[in-house]
Amino acid sequence: MSANSPEIGQRIVAGGIETNCHDVGNGAPVLLIHGSGPGVTAWANWRLVLPELSRTRRVIAPDMVGFGYTERPAGINYGIDGWVDHAVGVLDALGIEQTDLVGNSFGGAIALALAIRHPQRVRRLVLMGSVGVPFALTPGLDAAWGYEPSLAAMRGLLDLFAHDRSLVTDELAELRYQASIRPGFQESFSAMFPAPRQRWVDAMASREADIRAIKHKTLIIHGRDDRIIPLDTSLTLNRWIDDSQLHVFGRCGHWVQIEHSADFNHLVGHFLAD
Repeated sequence: MSANSPEIGQRIVAGGIETNCHDVGNGAPVLLIHGSGPGVTAWANWRLVLPELSRTRRVIAPDMVGFGYTERPAGINYGIDGWVDHAVGVLDALGIEQTDLVGNSFGGAIALALAIRHPQRVRRLVLMGSVGVPFALTPGLDAAWGYEPSLAAMRGLLDLFAHDRSLVTDELAELRYQASIRPGFQESFSAMFPAPRQRWVDAMASREADIRAIKHKTLIIHGRDDRIIPLDTSLTLNRWIDDSQLHVFGRCGHWVQIEHSADFNHLVGHFLAD
């Protein structure tokens, strides 16, 4: 991957970890935390969001430790504690006292835990297709976390992620497959969620009492036809977080920010505007 790739941002040291981070635009800060698909990077996850949201905001999108072009420290134990600390380390490294926070899927669990543990660091919270509450492991998530690199496996995963199959081209499958086999990518990914995988769903969940105590104004977004993270998780979050609203997109899988990018950007931008 060349240094002028759009997936490469700036290098910062966050919590002692050399971190690949996109920092674009001006205005009040928004931290975007990506999902956990194989070969994912912040740019791959947020590429349709960064240019739009950064028109009015300072948008920060790091590769979380274990993913993308961020350092993979030897002997690291991946888990929610380390990922929350890394996200806070990004804010500290950039001198950001308080931010709006957007988490996608796995990143939603991190965002939720960060808001619980460091409430003063978060202004508003957006959770999209979020992990972070108890649910039964879906076949789709089991397949994603259990991915073994092959073009066929990646194509099958993309079919699970997207409701609109026209988005899943041979070119995209090849691109994401190649991303998943970059040096170090699969090694760290396979170390995060080994079978049996229900335990990692449970480990990413915050306590119900802690979620119910959240005071932040929260926007919850989900694709009705999501086969990776069930819609019930967002219904639960909407019940437990008092000051929350839920927006469900029909004809949409796990990729709201890609399948309905214009509506997603408008919805999030409006929610964060006041």
